[in-house]
Amino acid sequence: MIEVSGVSKRFPNGTLALEAASTEIGQGDFVALLGPSGCGKSTLLRLIAGLDKPSEGKIIWADGEPRPGEIGFVFQDSTLMPWASAEENVFLPLKLRRKSRAETKAEVQAALQQVGLSDFAKAKPAALSGGMKMRVSIARALVSQPKLLLMDEPFGALDEFTRQRLQEDLRSLWRRSGKTIIFVTHSTYEAAYLATRVLVMSARPGRISTTIDCNIAESADRRTAPDYIALVKRLSDMLRREFKA
Repeated sequence: MIEVSGVSKRFPNGTLALEAASTEIGQGDFVALLGPSGCGKSTLLRLIAGLDKPSEGKIIWADGEPRPGEIGFVFQDSTLMPWASAEENVFLPLKLRRKSRAETKAEVQAALQQVGLSDFAKAKPAALSGGMKMRVSIARALVSQPKLLLMDEPFGALDEFTRQRLQEDLRSLWRRSGKTIIFVTHSTYEAAYLATRVLVMSARPGRISTTIDCNIAESADRRTAPDYIALVKRLSDMLRREFKA
């Protein structure tokens, strides 16, 4: 679906955030970008989204440049309009594309249903928990039915129980929809639980140092499965070595 070819990013202040990053993202992949803060994960995500341009290298799309609505982006913060209801927040991307509320009512309702918030369509952000706000943000990213969903540490500010619940819901959504997802995280536990493939990032300037396939059988007790525990340890050891180097 996407080829990242020798991509580097140097900011105007001279900081080289990303250097010669290369990888391929396949249709239907769930890819985690793993590494501590400051290693270029979010920079790479923004470059793939087209929110910024590489200083060097190319991002090549197999089917040509994506059209409006074909990429959904979920940020670290839910970034909701506080004066608007959940359904109005979800409707926003469609409104910006000059679609009417009447013609998109079904899409908005379907997006809220996907994240389990059908009963909270009229609620404003002040009446929602942190996890529910993030669900609205995810619904807003899904409402245009994007081919690619980009997520930048969306669960980082949530408590552990809520975070695990949303991880479970996200994996379920991915299995149902078959969407391609790229997910930024600094948590080895989260990367191992969610992804089919983990790209381990090096210290700044960020490089993709290692790619690991996550071959963990689907099961109700995934978090306690020996393969999952072994993968978490492997990822942790890799990060420890990478950031000592």
